[in-house]
Amino acid sequence: MKRNASVALLLSASLLAACSSTSEPLDKKLDYKTDGPKPQGASLEVPPDLTAPQIQNKYTIPGSGTASLAAMDKAEQQQAKAAPVPSADNSGVLSKVDNVAMQRDGNQRWLLVKGKSAAELWPQLKAFWQDNGFVIKSEEQDIGLMETDWAENRAKLPNDGLRKLMDAVGIGGVYSTPERDKFRIRLETTANGIEVYFSHRGMYETYIDEGKSETMWQPRPSDPQLEAAFLGRFMMRLGLNEDQARQEVKQADAPVKNARAQIEGDTLQVVDGFDRAWRRVGLALDRIGLTVNDRDRSKGLYFVKPAKNELDPKGKESGGFWSSLAFWKSSDDKDSTSIKEGAEYRVQVKDAGEGRSQVQLLDSTGSTLNNSLSKTVLSKLQSELQ
Repeated sequence: MKRNASVALLLSASLLAACSSTSEPLDKKLDYKTDGPKPQGASLEVPPDLTAPQIQNKYTIPGSGTASLAAMDKAEQQQAKAAPVPSADNSGVLSKVDNVAMQRDGNQRWLLVKGKSAAELWPQLKAFWQDNGFVIKSEEQDIGLMETDWAENRAKLPNDGLRKLMDAVGIGGVYSTPERDKFRIRLETTANGIEVYFSHRGMYETYIDEGKSETMWQPRPSDPQLEAAFLGRFMMRLGLNEDQARQEVKQADAPVKNARAQIEGDTLQVVDGFDRAWRRVGLALDRIGLTVNDRDRSKGLYFVKPAKNELDPKGKESGGFWSSLAFWKSSDDKDSTSIKEGAEYRVQVKDAGEGRSQVQLLDSTGSTLNNSLSKTVLSKLQSELQ
């Protein structure tokens, strides 16, 4: 990707990022914009929770021939009676959800929403991310998975006079930061309500030659604070005011508990009951770069593949975006312990009783893997589940 930012701009963006990491999640400055054009037709969609404009014939002359004033008044009254009464769901205002709370376990956060079905939340989630400058790259409502495209937080750009001038003449796009973000959204239906998860993936652009003429995208750690910022904003979207959302975020910032995950042989032992372990493993998989294509909660199975290289056009030769994580890729393509391109694996979560669970990596046939690949994947999960 073409690099437009100057060295001074990159330094200032880095300083802004460093400063923002110490503030509360809802204080983060967010102004995202996705590179490239939006999907065709997106601008013409009727926003969720808004009804399509009603086509009325109130000025049509009733009957044939001439119409009297009394006849016209009578027709208008009949149409008024037939018109739907505005409600919280069709008046253009998102219906308020009283029972929404932020949950936290370790450095993982999610929302628990009561009184709404997954089908009702789905269009609100889609509109929320679009309104925040993201393009929806993929959505699978039947399994509760949505993913945004990569986007740039332009709030990290300096807001100086030169940029304002270039924005005014329509060439503000020459300013760019060396960071991109995307999010994976997941819904889980539980006995207590709908759980909403936002998992962040980030990357930064770096020079790969001494002459600084060529760049490559590299992964950067997921940002739990950024996840919390968007979760808090979505709570406000659901009807909470800013003070209520801040209070929920603050209550969720409980101290991190002691280590609760240990590797024993080919199994990761987790000090969590099945329900909690299931949700935490799902979010951890997104964070470590294993894409969940499907899941079967009744069997405790996540069907996963390594996330594809999406931005670096050089792909394998330059290392690619996710390849530098290196836990699924061996320098020897014949190494049986490396994840093969396009291969599918399974991550199984089992209830071990007494508030404990077990996590294993399986191959596509359901057989347990016990090799260096399994140990590395479980090690990555262990770090996320502490």
